[in-house]
Formats: sequence, structure tokens, C-alpha cells
Amino acid sequence: MLAAIVIPLVLCGLLYVILSTGRRAGNLPPGPPTLPILGNLHQIPKKGSYLKFTEWAKQYGGLYSLKFGSGTAVVITDRRIIKELIDKKSAKYSDRPTSYISGNLMTSGDHLLVMQYGQQWRTFRKLIHQYFMESVVEKRHVEVQNAEATQMLRDMCVRPDQHMRHPKRYSNSIIMSLVFGLRTPSVDTPHMTRLYDMMENWSQLMEPGATPPVDIYPFLHWVPQKVFGNWLSRSKNVGDEMNGLYSSVLERVRERRRTQGNKDSLMDSLLDQREKLGFSDHQLYFLGGVLMEGGSDTTSSLIIAFIHAMTRWGNVLTKAQQEIDGVVGEDRTPVWSDYAKLPYVAAIVKEAQRWRPVVPLAFPHAAAEDDWIDGQFIPKGTIVIINAWGMHHDEKRFPNPDTFDPDHYKGQTTLAPELAAAADYESRDHYGYGSGRRICPGIHLAERNLFLGIAKLIWAFSIEPAVDEQETSLARSRRDQKLGEQR
Repeated sequence: MLAAIVIPLVLCGLLYVILSTGRRAGNLPPGPPTLPILGNLHQIPKKGSYLKFTEWAKQYGGLYSLKFGSGTAVVITDRRIIKELIDKKSAKYSDRPTSYISGNLMTSGDHLLVMQYGQQWRTFRKLIHQYFMESVVEKRHVEVQNAEATQMLRDMCVRPDQHMRHPKRYSNSIIMSLVFGLRTPSVDTPHMTRLYDMMENWSQLMEPGATPPVDIYPFLHWVPQKVFGNWLSRSKNVGDEMNGLYSSVLERVRERRRTQGNKDSLMDSLLDQREKLGFSDHQLYFLGGVLMEGGSDTTSSLIIAFIHAMTRWGNVLTKAQQEIDGVVGEDRTPVWSDYAKLPYVAAIVKEAQRWRPVVPLAFPHAAAEDDWIDGQFIPKGTIVIINAWGMHHDEKRFPNPDTFDPDHYKGQTTLAPELAAAADYESRDHYGYGSGRRICPGIHLAERNLFLGIAKLIWAFSIEPAVDEQETSLARSRRDQKLGEQR
């Protein structure tokens, strides 16, 4: 008799739990309709999810929610809400979502990008900040940046067929020199090619649908991996690539120290302090590795985006060349001290970051505790997605947002770090460096990387579509003699 009562009750309870999974609670921000168990997972595109998220923002507002199984995500496409939550309540919003693949399989928790907020994260950030704060960049690093940007011009002349790889060498050599005391002399340097190959493989794994959502549905761990395209093996392979590259670079630093001595790089400093810091080799080479990644990819991607834009908007290039010719002339290339005197070029740098943000949805944060905003609930553990693309392509703020138009930032030469820290959220130029305590620690270096690289390319080259319209032509038509003298 008891069983006849209990079993139906258990079954009803189980059915209720199943049907409730994926359902949006009434106190959450609004969002698209959900399905039981899945929530909104079935609606996330495999490609261009930032476009769908921006479409939903227009329908549901600057803060809306998505359900991923029993978990919740909120998408922010509102400058005020970013300031109120991510910046002002940064202690609550500095965590990362749990990632079994990136956090466990690949990095063992030592990768700063996916590391949870805590003492190790604070120690890593402090060490990076001390080496890349603005005063140190101005005093010690700008000369390296200027020299590498000048080599990029030479490389464009000597090997024009590799023009899409030269910005990668430029940015990679800067970060390698500063972090490890090791340069990247050519586009064929092994550590550079290995790095970009590894990052491409990692990005493919992170695409929606590339791996099973094991963080949402843990039972998928026990499904044979071949059902999901051997995701476990592919993830471990990327982790092996990552560990192999970063550990080999650390060994090269040790060998260089034995044969050439201390070059005052960041890794030299860390090795000198190793006993005090208590870092393992794994922690050391991952601290260097995350800087390799961030310092190489962001700058090069934006310079390549700028080059592509100039093949479509030649009027922008012409105007910038006129500004540079009037300030710099033809006897030297632009340097960092020219920044304030080249407001149109400064606007081009900002526009490149707005027009083609390297990470359109930034890297997600996570709520460390329950919170409320505007009467809407954000539960502990919520994934918080900053929709940079949506804010950068807001027609009300940026008329004709798909057009590359530096006049979107007319007269604005204030650097991104100052604008990100400003109380007035409306004054912020873009969200390419992230927000809150997770903002890019190399932001001062990156600002100078971009200006020097872009300004020198504008000074040196005409940029035109190639005849076949499949490639970009950097025509050596402006400074042939001067560039020849710099070889």
C-alpha cells in the first residue's frame, strides 16, 4: 500500500524536476522562450552567436537571461549595467564559469584567463601589472615596440606575400622580448608558428557544438567520446601542445640565462624570485604562456582588421596619410610621442577595436554570489556575458556601425585605460580590453602596440585590393627610398 503511494509521488517529483530544468524563473531578467531540459541551448548558433545575442538584445533589452540546462546566463549589452555590476561590484563578478575542458584538461587551473578568482589569480595579476603598468611601459618597453614596428615595415617590403603574417611576428616578438628576453626574428620562427597553430586549435574546440556541454550535463562524461567527435582526445592534444610550447620556452630562457645572463625580462625577474614566490614550473610557464597568447593575438588581429578596412575605405587612409605627412614628414616614421598630435590616427585605432572586436562576446565572468539589479535577480554561479559586439554596433551611438568611420571618435585621444576607469560610462570608447578586475593587464602595452603598428603602416604604404580581390596589396608607393634606407 505504501509503495503504491510513494512510487507515483517519486515519479511525479522526478517529472517535475525534469520539466523544471531549463525553465526561466519569474524573477530573472527576461529572455527568449525555453524548452524543458535544454533551456535555450538549442537556439545558440554554432557560428556568429554574437549576432544572435545582439538580435536578442534589441528584443529583450540591455540585460536578458538565457537558460543552459539548470544553469543561468545573463547577457549585458548596456554600458550602465556593465559599470554597475562588473566595475562597481567587481568582487562579485571576477570569477570565471567552470570549464572542465579549459580549466582541467588543458591547463590544470594555472591559466590566468580561465583561473578562478582567488589568491593565485591576484598574485599573477600583481606580477603582470608591476611589469606592464603605464610608467614602466613608457620608460622601458616603448623602444622595443618602436623597433619591432620598424622591422614590420621592412618585412612588408622584403616579403610582401606574407603581409598577413608580419603583424603576427610584430606583436609576438614584442611580447616574447619583454616576457622572455627572446625575439621572433621572422614569420617562420618556430615558437610563433606553434603558438598561432595552438590558439587556432583551441578556438575551434571552444566553438558552440564542438564539444559536449559537460559543465551543464555532467553525465555526458560517461558517453563514449567518439559520439562527440573524440572531444576528449582533441582537448588533451591541445593541452599537450600548450604545455609543450610553454615549457620549451621556459627552458630556452634558462639556457639563455646560463649562456648570456639576465636580460631583465619578466621571466628573468620571476626566476630570480622563484623561491620567494613558491611557483612550480607549471605555474611559471603558464604565467608566461598567457602573456604570449594575449600579447600576440589581440594586436595582430586588429592590425589585420585595419588593413582589410583600408582596402574598402581608401578615403580614411588618404586622410590619415595627410595628417601624418603634416606632422611627421617623410624623414622619419611616427613614434609614440606623436600620439597626441595625430588625433585622426588615434581615432582609427579606436575604430578598429570597435569595428572588429577580437572577442565579440568578451570572455564570460561568473557571479560569485546572489545579486539584484533593477529589480531583476542574478543567482550565484550565473554566467555573465558582455556583448561587446552589440554595444560597438549600436546604431544610436555609432551611426552606420558597419562602416569603418574614425569620425565615430572624432577628437577623442584619451587612451582606453583612462576611459575604462572613468565614472562616466558613456565616455568609454570600447570594450575590447574587457571590464572590471578582469580587464586586460597589458592594456598600456597594447595601446602603444596598436598605435605604432598602424601609424607606421599608414606612413609607409598605400593599401589597395589586389587584382584578384582575394588578397590585399600593400603597394610600396609612398616611401620606397626611405624604407630602403631603413633596411
